[in-house]
Amino acid sequence: MRVLLKLELDCTPEAVWDAVRSPQTLRDVSFPLTTLASLEDGGFPEQWPEGRHLVSVRALGLTDIGRQCIEISYPQRADGVRVARDTGRGVSGPLSLVTRWRHEMAVSALPDGRTLYRDQLRFSAGLLTPLLWPIYWAYWQWRGFGLRRLASTW
Repeated sequence: MRVLLKLELDCTPEAVWDAVRSPQTLRDVSFPLTTLASLEDGGFPEQWPEGRHLVSVRALGLTDIGRQCIEISYPQRADGVRVARDTGRGVSGPLSLVTRWRHEMAVSALPDGRTLYRDQLRFSAGLLTPLLWPIYWAYWQWRGFGLRRLASTW
């Protein structure tokens, strides 16, 4: 299944790119639906380096819903679009029901200096996929709301 966002953000592509690579942005746009805590020595980095990063996730700050492996890469594109890709997966709790996860965020310039932000999640959870799609769709709409709200501060 797919969940998509396509937003025009009122800030520069450089600012959005910095935000996309920031664990704090993920925490900000996810709150209060989910809260994330780093399970790595030293906590969250300023910017996600490529590689695997383990986090714990709580729903509404109350219920532990498992651990998630965030596996970040930054594939190069010839057209100048910057892409951040997460191919991690849930490793415990309800998050581990999802067996395939591919989340891509693409950042490109608009002619007026603002930013085109595209966000695509492809996931699978076997027979549960159609039941989880509305939850992820709603969660992605919340993320979009948070991105629009925060963009003016970047």
